[in-house]
Amino acid sequence: MHSLTLKLTLAFFVVGVIGAVLVAVLVGLRTRVEFDRFLSEHDRDILLEALEDFYATHGSWAGVSQALASDRRLAYYSSKVALLDAQQIVVLGHDNLSVGEKVPNANLSGSVPITVNGQTAGFLLVTWWGDSSTGPLDPRDAERSFLEQVNWAATISAILAALIALVLGLALARNLTRPLHELTAATKAMAGGKLDQRVAVRSRDEIGALAVSFNQMSADLARASQLRQQMTADLAHDLRTPLSILRGYTEGLKDERLQGTAAIYNLMHGEVEHLQRLVEDLRVLSLADAGELPLNRRAVDPAALIERTGLAYFVQAEQQGLALRIEAAENLPSIMVDTDRMTQVLNNLVSNALRHTSQGEVVLSASAQNRQVYLKVSDTGSGIAPADLPFVFDRFYRADKSRQRTDANSSGLGLAIAKAIVEGHGGTITVASEPGRGTSFTIILPPFQNGNS
Repeated sequence: MHSLTLKLTLAFFVVGVIGAVLVAVLVGLRTRVEFDRFLSEHDRDILLEALEDFYATHGSWAGVSQALASDRRLAYYSSKVALLDAQQIVVLGHDNLSVGEKVPNANLSGSVPITVNGQTAGFLLVTWWGDSSTGPLDPRDAERSFLEQVNWAATISAILAALIALVLGLALARNLTRPLHELTAATKAMAGGKLDQRVAVRSRDEIGALAVSFNQMSADLARASQLRQQMTADLAHDLRTPLSILRGYTEGLKDERLQGTAAIYNLMHGEVEHLQRLVEDLRVLSLADAGELPLNRRAVDPAALIERTGLAYFVQAEQQGLALRIEAAENLPSIMVDTDRMTQVLNNLVSNALRHTSQGEVVLSASAQNRQVYLKVSDTGSGIAPADLPFVFDRFYRADKSRQRTDANSSGLGLAIAKAIVEGHGGTITVASEPGRGTSFTIILPPFQNGNS
């Protein structure tokens, strides 16, 4: 059962049905019994009159059972009584009284004498009415008794229905509140700084979905905290290296232990440029995180975009002995992009491909599928280990945690920036790789449509 709404609806429906059935059954049974009793008591005089007429006509009780059986109403009423003759011998039996049995005087309490011509012809022993009086029945008492018994049955059935509803409500409330208590405890723990919290997923309804979302959020927050700590450490490391170099050379020049040369000045200038790039990359990421990355978008031909990137790296690829190919489908739809930003993304992907490819080729391709434009950069390089693939777009992520910065032009944020820029254009970027066979980065962008700004 996947819906909490459905669960609650069914629970209320079951409670309502049970209550209605209990009321209908108990009240119906009690009403039938009391109504039969009411009618029997109300019409007792009719039965007495019929018996008196029979005895007056026949002078005995012989054949009385057949006479009563011929009248449906009298047959029904007579089934609730026992008929005794003047000698207290049972003529019509009922319950524990058998025909021919003599009933002692002590058991005649509550019986109604049948009088014919001033003489007692027999006794009507009313077993149904218990200790009913022998006098005339007051119809108002019968009606009052009938209503009281029906009201009693309705009250009992309502109490039983309420008890069942209470039990079902407690079970349902426990089922609902238990995961909520667990979620509350977990959120309090997270508020206290323990981000890696998990709760049990006990159902597949909305509360179960909430538990799954909470677990995912907890995992994401724990991962983000870990990445933030790692980024701080990596950033400190990347800043410390050029600053240490600059400090060493400036102190040497200040103390005149070193003589200024073009090589030293070039090295110091390179470290300053690296620091400047690192600061600029961090600024771009902070703007992207805040959703304020400026984009000067215009309609661009995807083929022209990848050709521009290919021409920029053609010489470098040739010097490394690699083939750099450009493949573009015909009649590609235009894309709305910031040319400089998207070129920055492609440049990063191509430079990474050339850096990690020792032989083979690097391919830039553009195609259109499913109303989307695909830009792909593929290589035949060393590839990426499967364990590292989910983290290649993380900031400062290193597959080898101990490696040092070897590329003066790299800040360790290139792929993170590429992802931020692509997502800023409403697109996505994915990576697929097989160690030893190469890597492919795919950028998926929406096509330009007339009227889009």
